[in-house]
Amino acid sequence: MTRVAAIDCGTNTIRLLIAEAHRDDSGRPRLEVLRRRNEIVRLGQGVDRTGLLDPEALERTLAAVASYAADCAELGVAPGGDVRRFVATSATRDARNREDFVAGVRRLLGIDPEVVSGQEEARLSFTGSLLGAGEDEGTPGAGECAPAPRLVVDLGGGSTELVLGVDEPSAAISLDTGSVRITERFLAGGVTPEAEAAARAEVRGLLDEAERVVDLSAPGRLVGLAGTITTVTAHALDLQSFDPEALNGAELSPQAVLASCEAIIHSTPEQRASWGYLAPGRRDVIAAGALVWSEVVTRVMERTTAAGRPLARVTTSLYDILDGIALSLVPESGPAEGTPA
Repeated sequence: MTRVAAIDCGTNTIRLLIAEAHRDDSGRPRLEVLRRRNEIVRLGQGVDRTGLLDPEALERTLAAVASYAADCAELGVAPGGDVRRFVATSATRDARNREDFVAGVRRLLGIDPEVVSGQEEARLSFTGSLLGAGEDEGTPGAGECAPAPRLVVDLGGGSTELVLGVDEPSAAISLDTGSVRITERFLAGGVTPEAEAAARAEVRGLLDEAERVVDLSAPGRLVGLAGTITTVTAHALDLQSFDPEALNGAELSPQAVLASCEAIIHSTPEQRASWGYLAPGRRDVIAAGALVWSEVVTRVMERTTAAGRPLARVTTSLYDILDGIALSLVPESGPAEGTPA
């Protein structure tokens, strides 16, 4: 086994996964999780408007990186890029001063953060989501010649990835929309009818763009990843707190998802504060995230229904891009232990 550390730094959240990585008897990569951590640092604060990483946001994020570096040292993750990988996504892609961030991560962790493309972000999200696939997934249904693909949606703070595929991506797109970006562009002053209409129009336009690349009528299953979607699922399940066992693999009807999205979009600050599953750092952007998710679910429902294969269920996965990053560090199969290389 090889001990690895994966860090995913998005627009709103930075997360750490330390795991023992290996391959099973069939050669498939596997992870035995030792530690997961998650901090809301809002690195993308104001980036959509200014094109720059805010100094205070940068300070918050690098403080989290320092803490994660201490975790790596405590759990014995060796130095070097072959067992440590730091992936930075939407906010860092968009920032003109991202070199300040890169230098800080290099100093603290000894590796450079990878400012990955939207396509790589999509691929990593899809790979991670497969860890939560059921045993029956990827097998043809009655009368089918081939398994229906899954559509994986990773809804972040600054970007949203849509990835279609069975065992690997066959089509993918990264859209410049997410909970933080929509909040800052449209909903900073609250969810008024005018602001909501403008936000929905923007998301619908981006989904029109997505359909030129990804066939939204094709999926047999819609799988949602990341904080917005787990919040919507927790609301639909009426959870009292964040419960990973209840959330991971949860299946809801599209109608139940849309009802919870609607309730969250029009919730009051007092209601959001009362939801034990909603982190304080996500309360001000959850309405925008729920709006984006509602538009995605609605569009997929429309397209699959028109194709004669109505979407029956929406699945939530806690396995996502962070797991995909860790899986990318699993060594290739080599000589059996104790034999010469």
